[in-house]
Amino acid sequence: MLAADKLQLQSSLKQQATALKEKEFTLHHNNFMTVGTQAAVLAGLDVTMFIEFQPPPNHEWAYIMIPRTLKFVYYVLITSAFCANILVVAQTTILSVLGSSLALRGQDGSMMTATDGLYAERMAVFHAFGHGLLLTIGSVVMCVWLHLHWEASLICCGISVWTILKMRSTYYRIVKKFDFDDSLTVDFQDIFDGPAAIHAVPSSMWRGLGM
Repeated sequence: MLAADKLQLQSSLKQQATALKEKEFTLHHNNFMTVGTQAAVLAGLDVTMFIEFQPPPNHEWAYIMIPRTLKFVYYVLITSAFCANILVVAQTTILSVLGSSLALRGQDGSMMTATDGLYAERMAVFHAFGHGLLLTIGSVVMCVWLHLHWEASLICCGISVWTILKMRSTYYRIVKKFDFDDSLTVDFQDIFDGPAAIHAVPSSMWRGLGM
């Protein structure tokens, strides 16, 4: 009876700890879905900029190397931006599908493994998203120089560069405000390895009880 009560207590404690870990898993999962959605929108914008933008012919320029150089940089930037955003969509989709599958259908302790895996992959996804965003704005800089007169191009270029610098300063300001030490975060490993560690009852005990 005591062995059964102990097993039930350990099982209840482990279930509650897993439910708490599931909250963290849901947080990371929702964050990835948000970033993936925004990356998909940016990828659509990049495709539109690649297909719909028609730069003026080279012969309209006094020096033919200027438009050719601008076009070269523009299409390299917009293609790189599209690929970076598609990479984010692919990463978030794979993490969402495989992470959820492991958390729900994996072996004992898979919820912790899936949650820690999502947390470890977050920086790679965020960096790819940031690169795609910056490359998209950089392609806008090239676009205005190809399409507008130099006065308007100079102003629009200044606005774009200011936006990039503002994004950078905002990023560091927000990261500094919400930064925390990973070593001080709540960890449930001690619960799973301690009170919630369920061990099989030895068969000799059952034989001693005549079962």
